[in-house]
Parts: sequence; C-alpha cells; structure tokens
Amino acid sequence: MVPSMPSSRVWCQATICVTLRHMKQVSLRELHEKTGSLVRDARRLGGLIVTDRGAPIARIEPVDSRPAPNPFLSRKVLPAYQRLLRSGRLGGGADSTQIVSDDRDGR
Repeated sequence: MVPSMPSSRVWCQATICVTLRHMKQVSLRELHEKTGSLVRDARRLGGLIVTDRGAPIARIEPVDSRPAPNPFLSRKVLPAYQRLLRSGRLGGGADSTQIVSDDRDGR
C-alpha cells in the first residue's frame, strides 16, 4: 500500500490498481469510520473504490442529477414497419381488455 497525500479532512491509504487507477481507493474500515466525509469526497472526486484487504469490493459514484433521456423520443421506425403503416393493412386490432374479460368469463 502507498499512503496518499493527506488532506485537511481525510487521511486515507490508496492502493494502485491497474484497471481502477483513476479512482481513489479506501478500505472498508476507513469507510466505516469516515462515511460522511468519504461520500462527499466521492462526489467531489467522481467516485471511490472500497477495498477489503486490498481487493476491490464496491464502487461509490456520484448520482447524475439530470433525468435519464426517454429512449422512445429518439427511436427510429424501421422502413418495413413504416411501409406497413402507410399501406393501411394494420387495423385497430382487438381490444386487449375485452379479450382478457372474455377469457375470465369463460372460467
């Protein structure tokens, strides 16, 4: 383990991990002792990796405050389905509530 530079608020030790090098790492014990300040650090730093005996076990990441985009607003209608819509061969179909009601009445 390589000690990190201590800040005025938090003293932590970080381990160097090839795949997670960009994130600060804290031990499970440190997380237990300093949860509030470490969670605030995760927001400021963009995330933390929690380790147990040097092995990564969890990631704490800040939540994006923007709502997720609605995927249905940007969807593209397939050309074959567009042609089917324009042809008029798609009727209204059966009302699913009526089908379920009829099925239940038959029991």
